[in-house]
Amino acid sequence: MKQRKLEMLLEQVEGFDSPDVSLEQYTTPAPIAAELLHFAYMKGDIKDTVYDLGCGTGVLATGAKLLGAEIVTGFDTDHYALQIADKNARNMNVDVDFICKDISNISGEAQTVVMNPPFGSQVRGSDRPFLSNALKLANVIYSIHNKGSKNFIEKFISPAVITDWYRTGFPLKRTFKFHKKDVEQIEVEIYRISQSL
Repeated sequence: MKQRKLEMLLEQVEGFDSPDVSLEQYTTPAPIAAELLHFAYMKGDIKDTVYDLGCGTGVLATGAKLLGAEIVTGFDTDHYALQIADKNARNMNVDVDFICKDISNISGEAQTVVMNPPFGSQVRGSDRPFLSNALKLANVIYSIHNKGSKNFIEKFISPAVITDWYRTGFPLKRTFKFHKKDVEQIEVEIYRISQSL
């Protein structure tokens, strides 16, 4: 499936009804989700088992299944977001398991983890448990982070390594009262992290 086709499908995914600012619940925009997933697909990393950590309403999990991943599981602590995620997957006619579980309690093994973790703007360091557990669960991780995170991530994930990364625009829609613009374009970095070369 071409990236543009995936993006058009993911535009149909519903976002949060009542996002929680403390959890930094921002819907991953369809263009960013499609970009990350197509990048992973072209690298051969969307085939077997894919975990989406902090899946929210399931845009990355649903997209991974649309690209042909055999088994996809999305994990989140927000039961209401998972209900929307399940509805989104059903509307796309894909089979995705969604599990309500804290990031530190997730176990198992996946070929690939995809995630858009909290950036830590509300709770400093809130992305660290996501990176730590992703490293326990999969050999390959795709993750979205604030611009300027590369040095921190390189140190934090060692001996795992960043094999690829790039910067892109992230259209952040007005979600919370403190947002001043309808859409603010922020710069983010998308990383491919590997435990083996």
